[in-house]
Amino acid sequence: MGARKKHAPRRGSLALRPRKRARRLVPRVKSWPEVESERPLPLAFLGYKAGMTHVFMVDDVPGSITQGREIFVPVTVVEAPPMVVAAVRVYGYDPNRGLFTLGEAWFDPEEIVRKYNVDVYRLIPRLKFKDTEKALKNLEQQLQSVYDVRILALTQPRLVGGLEKKKPDILEIKIGGAKTIEERFSYAAEKLGNVIEVTEVFSPGQLIDVIAVTRGKGFQGVIKRFGVKELPRWHKHRKGSRSGPGTRGPATSFSWSEVPQPGQTGFHRRTEYNKRILTIGHNGYEITPSGGFPHYGIVRSTYLVIAGTIPGTPKRPIVMRHPVRPTWTPPGPPTITYISLSSKIGR
Repeated sequence: MGARKKHAPRRGSLALRPRKRARRLVPRVKSWPEVESERPLPLAFLGYKAGMTHVFMVDDVPGSITQGREIFVPVTVVEAPPMVVAAVRVYGYDPNRGLFTLGEAWFDPEEIVRKYNVDVYRLIPRLKFKDTEKALKNLEQQLQSVYDVRILALTQPRLVGGLEKKKPDILEIKIGGAKTIEERFSYAAEKLGNVIEVTEVFSPGQLIDVIAVTRGKGFQGVIKRFGVKELPRWHKHRKGSRSGPGTRGPATSFSWSEVPQPGQTGFHRRTEYNKRILTIGHNGYEITPSGGFPHYGIVRSTYLVIAGTIPGTPKRPIVMRHPVRPTWTPPGPPTITYISLSSKIGR
């Protein structure tokens, strides 16, 4: 009988630690790209995942073996109605402590409720509103020390076909493009109290990064959580029939963090890079399959068709951002020859 094997490859990726539950359902954008644009523009947008279908399109990826030919592509549909700009916030920068808030100017919450039927107080119950014009003037006087200009935008859940909630979601969005801080601040001040469309942020065919919280699976063991190989025990007197991940460390000391252990699986904040927008539409009925999307229903407003899969369940908030490290530059929107509208129920 030969010698028993002493070594084996480790199981599970160490790149996604800690594997704990996300702190918030709407993820905060931690890094922003530098976008070359003559006009100021928001660098992110918030939508809601509706579901998946598939399309046939002409492959326009340079160097692809199927370039110029019709290919099958699974796609995800994200509903993204206009967002209401509720506030402008400016940041300063210090090498020792990084970014810090210089001030912000809010639009009248009562006016937002009356004009857009978006209840700001449902999201921020203790919001202290001050005069908008006076706050903007105070911010304008500090532009020499401003490092970053951002807006606080609210979603309109009443316009989303698959949502039943009334409480809006809020997202802080950096204003990029242009060459000077003054231009970015003027754009943000002009948009305060108005809406921004997803077509002002993205264009069909371009690459984006998708930030979302993955589907939660609860507390799971090492077999499902890390893919540890399931083998029978060597001896009958061992408890259980499944093999474990091995020793966790010295019995009287610490435990190695690299050893697979049971714990929370799913509901993690994740970023997927360089997803491509295939098309953007404003009539949701032209993309809704027969019977509606499972667990979502009918798409009623502006939507994006994104190639491939994205994290999360239906109705999950999806943050779409300009790419921080694009791998290639698409030539433009692809030619879509067919969109599947067959029923997705009972597949």
